[in-house]
Amino acid sequence: MLTNRETFGLLGRNIAYSFSRKYFAEKFKKLGLHSLIYKNFDLPDIAEFPFVIYQRKHEFGGMNVTTPYKESVISYLDTLDPVAAEIGAVNTIKFTADDKMVGFNTDAHGFRNSLAPLLKPSHQKALVLGTGGASKAVVFALKQLGIHYRFVSRRPQGEQVSYQDLTAALMKEYTLIINTTPLGTHPHVDACPDIPFEWVGESHFLFDLVYNPVKTRFLREGEKRGALIKNGEEMLVLQAEKSWDIWQSSL
Repeated sequence: MLTNRETFGLLGRNIAYSFSRKYFAEKFKKLGLHSLIYKNFDLPDIAEFPFVIYQRKHEFGGMNVTTPYKESVISYLDTLDPVAAEIGAVNTIKFTADDKMVGFNTDAHGFRNSLAPLLKPSHQKALVLGTGGASKAVVFALKQLGIHYRFVSRRPQGEQVSYQDLTAALMKEYTLIINTTPLGTHPHVDACPDIPFEWVGESHFLFDLVYNPVKTRFLREGEKRGALIKNGEEMLVLQAEKSWDIWQSSL
């Protein structure tokens, strides 16, 4: 890590709730890195991003990126790591010694390593709810795991399906259901993806990238019907640690 770069942070919108600032503040303290700071850069529009870093690139060591800027931030970066380029979404930025910004994706790593230990032989097909930046990392990991997937969207395109297309037969066939949308995030805890929960059962595995609250309505509805459930907290920790490894590496 570049020792003269002491500012880190999270880029996103409406991120006061975010896990990252508290997590890294505690990490810096535990490691005795008292000069390092982690800030939220809560921007109403990604167009403001250049002004955040204007004449300050030399201060930054790295940034995390969250909703809704994982895709739109790419045009402001100097280069992409090959994995981030293939995924088409960035959630980690490293600032190099010559003030270049390099985009990485650690979401795929976090998701894959959080999901894989719980998979059963029956979880061969997945419905991915949502088509944003987070979903791109999810499907990258699903490909690595050899799991067939279909996108579910409110405005489906191509081979994507709509929520209204989720028949009993489709729900029986696709037993892994992954929510990559922000629906259900605090304080909107009553919100939930509009899937037909009456066709969810013990063979299903519901994974929610949302981590606040710990158990979203999406997960509660699955649990009531005997499904295996998991939230996004472990994924978040794993991707954060991967970000830290990247920031400490030399480029």
